[in-house]
Amino acid sequence: MIQAFQGRRWPLVLVWVLIVAVVVAAPAVLPVFRLNLLGRFLSLAIVALGIDLIWGFTGLLSLGQGIFFALGGYGAAMYLQLNSSASHPNGIPEFFSLYGVDRLPFFWEPFHNPLFTVIAIWLVPALLAALLGNMVFRNRIKGVYFSILTQAALLVFFNFFNGQQKLINGTNGLKTDVTKLFGQMVGSPEMQRWFFWITAVIVILAWLFVRWLVRGRFGDVLIAIRDDEPRLRFTGYNPTLFKTIVFAIAGGLAGIGGALFTVQSGIVSPQYMAVPFSIEMVIWVAVGGRGTLVGAILGAVSIMYAKSLVSEAMPQSWLFIQGGLFILVVTALPEGVIGWFRTDGPRNLLSRLGLGRRISTYPQLEIDGQEEVQP
Repeated sequence: MIQAFQGRRWPLVLVWVLIVAVVVAAPAVLPVFRLNLLGRFLSLAIVALGIDLIWGFTGLLSLGQGIFFALGGYGAAMYLQLNSSASHPNGIPEFFSLYGVDRLPFFWEPFHNPLFTVIAIWLVPALLAALLGNMVFRNRIKGVYFSILTQAALLVFFNFFNGQQKLINGTNGLKTDVTKLFGQMVGSPEMQRWFFWITAVIVILAWLFVRWLVRGRFGDVLIAIRDDEPRLRFTGYNPTLFKTIVFAIAGGLAGIGGALFTVQSGIVSPQYMAVPFSIEMVIWVAVGGRGTLVGAILGAVSIMYAKSLVSEAMPQSWLFIQGGLFILVVTALPEGVIGWFRTDGPRNLLSRLGLGRRISTYPQLEIDGQEEVQP
């Protein structure tokens, strides 16, 4: 620990101390509403970890993570709906009767099983991400074209889910706060407190898992893909396989985050696949610091909490603040907040703004040296 504080890792240690302190103290200090918000933002931090893995370490900017986020949310909501529908006609969720459906659709049936649901909320998004990723990566599509394709896929899924009124209640979404789990309302303060603790633990486990991935040879390959993919291919590695795997992992993390967000927000709808929301996910990582992992967590929680506070006071001003944050990161803090602390920080910021001390050029140094040796 002493060596960590003596080196450049002390900001990371300090951030983790603050994160753990906030998590431990939050249930005793915050009211239920604020605690619920913090739990939601921690679930979004899981999604941000996946984005940092594929963007910060692998160089793949995905603008479609909302697909996998929503799929995880729908998986959790479908189980909760079925778990609370025993007293309804035909034992199916109540919204089906609004559209004349009297028989449960086939793809709902497996979600009667809680074990299947726990596996499906991360496995289904991961498999879909692997399928989409493999189709893209084997054609060597990367850069801005990859970003455009992921956003196009997001629009396709958004429109598809919006139109499925008879199957998943379409634009209205699936509510979870009025459903029951273990005999209690999911939206009750007691259950929300438990979901907060579960989310906090999973955030730490997700961070440890992603950190383990990037610290070994697998992480070295990801960085090589980001920095010089043709050279990596020349050495005998298959970047397509690695990119597919890492994209699937990011999809699975987004699914877990979506499920936890859904049970704490009380509803899942196609709006989780809205384009602005997926772009906002990228901003969290950019502000926190790409390739830092803890920066993704810090960026997601701090920005979303700031959004909540600003929206309560000045509802129309958050978009301007968010745009200003993005401009600041692009122009003055490209490495993000954590990266800024890891480097020279204030000195680099002042120099980028044109306020830093000018450094003499080599010819000027030579002239100064000659003047000193002259008698």
